[in-house]
Amino acid sequence: MTRICTIAQIVWLEMLRKKDLYVLLILLGALLMVLVSLNIFGLGSVTGYIKDIGLLLTWVLGWIMAVSVTVKELPREESRRTIFPLLAKPITRFELVLGKWLGAWSIVCVATLLFYALVALVVVGMGGSLSLVALLQGYILHCGALGMISAIALVFSTRMNSDAASTLTYVLTLASFLVVPKVPELMARERGMWADGLLFLYNALPHFEIFDLRQRIVYGYGPVGLKTFVLVLLYGAIIVAVGILVSWMAYRRKRFKRGAMGQ
Repeated sequence: MTRICTIAQIVWLEMLRKKDLYVLLILLGALLMVLVSLNIFGLGSVTGYIKDIGLLLTWVLGWIMAVSVTVKELPREESRRTIFPLLAKPITRFELVLGKWLGAWSIVCVATLLFYALVALVVVGMGGSLSLVALLQGYILHCGALGMISAIALVFSTRMNSDAASTLTYVLTLASFLVVPKVPELMARERGMWADGLLFLYNALPHFEIFDLRQRIVYGYGPVGLKTFVLVLLYGAIIVAVGILVSWMAYRRKRFKRGAMGQ
């Protein structure tokens, strides 16, 4: 466990050196300030609009960050040839894969926490209110979804360069976000092979929509039940575990050549 945490710490140090966290936080702050300055359709209060758009931006930026951070980790070690001294140490490939995922995921979770705090501060500053329990649940489930995204990105990065891995991760996760929730409605209109294909997609793609509590937070519906909350987290943990296992299986037999590593 110590070696896994050390690898995660290296990921943190590299990320902080590049200052990507600060850029994303400044971007979200700038966008929220623009929203604060607007009075949409002449309404006297825009706190609901700020909550809705602010949380949407938090999801979008967290998604982008989870993909962009994770897909670079293993290909960067290979392109810099630092993979050789890493594997020469008493570190297994499973520890390397798990440490990279843990470092990338924890960075994105901390950045997302800052995003949530910024949205909450702006809403409260504008005279609005938020359910702290629902907000906390929303953040924890959001972290679960980010863990799934990072695990998927890690799988692709074990066998591809960072550009190809990020493209496939964006396509797969975006399809999961947009298509999967619509599948039951589409299946009601289809028969035969099309219905079977939709059912396969519904079961094969990850269900990110169950981690999204934005509507409950924005409209004050309150937190979800404890049983539902735990089951959703358990589902996310299973997807993450499968992703890390597949990543390890894909990476454990990978061979590196010193003269042909220009990823």
